[in-house]
Amino acid sequence: MRNVFTRTSNVVRFAEAMARLQKRGKGIPGMALVYGEPGLGKTKTVLWFLAQTDAVFIRAKALMTGTWLLQEIVAELGEAPAGHSAKLFRQCTTLLMDRPRTIFIDEVDYLTSNSRVIETLRDIYDQTETPIVFVGMGHAERSLMRFKHLYDRFSEVVRFENFSKDDVKTIARDMCEVALNDDAVDYIHEQGARFRSITRHLYTAEHIARTNSLKEITREHLAAARKSK
Repeated sequence: MRNVFTRTSNVVRFAEAMARLQKRGKGIPGMALVYGEPGLGKTKTVLWFLAQTDAVFIRAKALMTGTWLLQEIVAELGEAPAGHSAKLFRQCTTLLMDRPRTIFIDEVDYLTSNSRVIETLRDIYDQTETPIVFVGMGHAERSLMRFKHLYDRFSEVVRFENFSKDDVKTIARDMCEVALNDDAVDYIHEQGARFRSITRHLYTAEHIARTNSLKEITREHLAAARKSK
């Protein structure tokens, strides 16, 4: 299996949204929400984007408080966190105004039950206008709609959808070291359009090809391998 990043339709829509966020005109809000069910590549896509920029990545935790969040942001901005929450907030906003950087908050679902943490992020945006991108699970949008003043600041909302047949074909072409015909791609899509499911089938396809000296894998090959397990 080739270790490469694949530009699925979700990735394309994400990249377009981030480009619009960076180039937004005056008066256009600068916050965004990226959400969807597990296994669709949200975090991998964010990390791919981060590798090309100097954005800040924070992974929320179940026990995270506002002070803890500010400490992590300040540390990611390159300074040692200092003082109580008010001083941390000033430190954070000063750093962002001196050197604007997009902030990604992954696993934001952990924070949606704590209004003080959510509103702290809104306060950071209001004071600095630095883009802030929330990344969450399938119910994240519904959870964040409760914070009307925050939700109104989302100029971009990207929902990661299940992979299409074309996405499966793209993933197979980029990652699999053996060719799959269209019926094999259709079979993989039918079995579950999540990344882990797709890669399991691609590993199986490579194993079948090596074992039987095949140059192309068909639906029948994959179905037979599944039945034999």
